[in-house]
Amino acid sequence: MTDVRIDAQGLHYTPLNQQIRAAVAKGATGIVIDHVLGQRFIGDGLRGDGVTITLYGVPGGDLGMFMSGPTIIVHGNADHAPGNTMDSGKIIIHGSAGDAVAHSMRGGRVYVRDNIGYRGGIHMKQYMEKRPILVVGGAARAFLGEYMAGGISIVLGRDGALPISERGLGSGIHGGEIFIRGTVDEKYLGVGARKLPATADQKAMIAPIIKDFADAFGIDAAPLLASEYTRVAPASARPFANKYTWE
Repeated sequence: MTDVRIDAQGLHYTPLNQQIRAAVAKGATGIVIDHVLGQRFIGDGLRGDGVTITLYGVPGGDLGMFMSGPTIIVHGNADHAPGNTMDSGKIIIHGSAGDAVAHSMRGGRVYVRDNIGYRGGIHMKQYMEKRPILVVGGAARAFLGEYMAGGISIVLGRDGALPISERGLGSGIHGGEIFIRGTVDEKYLGVGARKLPATADQKAMIAPIIKDFADAFGIDAAPLLASEYTRVAPASARPFANKYTWE
């Protein structure tokens, strides 16, 4: 149900975000925004379980930063860092996204139907049961999961996309885990990362996540669930310990 509809054409991001906050404050649970083109910070710091914001167009950077609760659905691509330091909620992108997707994400889920840029999942972190999740339907560029401290990233390589084909995968990872559909060449692993085939238990653990991702985009989950996966995880809790010298 749509409570509020906003036309963002030619609208600066500050008044746009003011309108969104005002609508939520008045009790709106469904907000549709048309003609989005580069407006930054949409949904930043927004609170409200049960609130859904649907965007048509291409939002600018830091979509949903510090957000806690709402769902943002993007019918289009997204710029850099959607889900930056997000606390809870969900961002669903029907397209591709730029660099640093889910940067420092602390909770919630970010689903990208197609591809992402560099350094996806950088600094993702987890506290107890609060676990952030990033799922990429296509491919991820270099340094996925850099300095990752917690959470789960999954790259599915749908429609023939090679999920990982660049270096630095899991560079500096010291917590969390990355699941890549298929195999991963050793040369793409970053410092401090190790890879092993995902076990049956690990595949069972990520299966509900993959199913939820597929449901969000109307994708058949069966071939994704039937595939083998590679798990990339920390080789050590201190991946750069040998970089330091002690007197």
